Amino acid sequence: MGTVDLRDTLGAAPVQRDVVRVHGPDAVEFLQGQLSQDVTALQVGDSAPALLLQPTGKVDAWLRATRTGDDEILLDVDAGFGEAVAARLRRFRLRTKVELDGERWSGLALRGPGAHDVPTPSGAVAVPARWPGVAGVDLLSGGELAMAGVPLVDAEALEALRVECGVPAMGAELTEGTIPAEAGQWLIDASVSFTKGCYTGQELVARIDSRGGNVPRPLRGLLVQGGEPGRGADVEVDGAVVGQVTSAATSPVLGAIALAPLARSVAVGAEVTVTGLGGDRLVAVVADLPLR
Repeated sequence: MGTVDLRDTLGAAPVQRDVVRVHGPDAVEFLQGQLSQDVTALQVGDSAPALLLQPTGKVDAWLRATRTGDDEILLDVDAGFGEAVAARLRRFRLRTKVELDGERWSGLALRGPGAHDVPTPSGAVAVPARWPGVAGVDLLSGGELAMAGVPLVDAEALEALRVECGVPAMGAELTEGTIPAEAGQWLIDASVSFTKGCYTGQELVARIDSRGGNVPRPLRGLLVQGGEPGRGADVEVDGAVVGQVTSAATSPVLGAIALAPLARSVAVGAEVTVTGLGGDRLVAVVADLPLR
């Protein structure tokens, strides 16, 4: 329970992001037809989250678009997924004047009170992190980043906050089988424009929104008693598997917590069982997100 509570205390955690630089005369128009966000509405210096979808409407990536010039946009995504983003975009790059360059950037994730007031260090790009209920900014750089005046915290503190907030991660809560709305209505509200023109995968997003956002396996939080569950552990109700744990952490306030896409039939407040890291059977309560 010694993890820093980044809701109440400003801290900087190390972070790595894959960056795909999309540039050229057709860059903005091209991305307007590929991303769920209204890219043309971004002014130079603006950032916004966006979904990159399969033609079926399921998730290829959840990323952040930052307009750095009239004909240049940086797309940053969870580390390890940049090449997949670039490959997906190249498949749809037909007769357009667009170049794609990818690299791994490092930096600091600022979370907590005053995060938006911290000056941006030289050589860094400051991009907002729109986590529910928490002030956040990511300072990203292609080189070394020096930072002073903000306490450094470990990656576990940032992960605990992510799970509390219900922010999905690529390869965990977000996979090629994920329907975007399963990750939460807040993500749809932040990442999707329903007034822009067509984009790849739009039909499924629009259809689910028109039906009230009901999805087969909404992402839920788990308040776990007695220990932290393992990633991939089955979540059971009366012996029947209703989902799997996708992320787990220890919150400084709530104790052991986890994220799991669960069958829609499992109500908030229900008791479930999961397997702990030591193999023990643990009781957990299903909760809405964010967890506090």
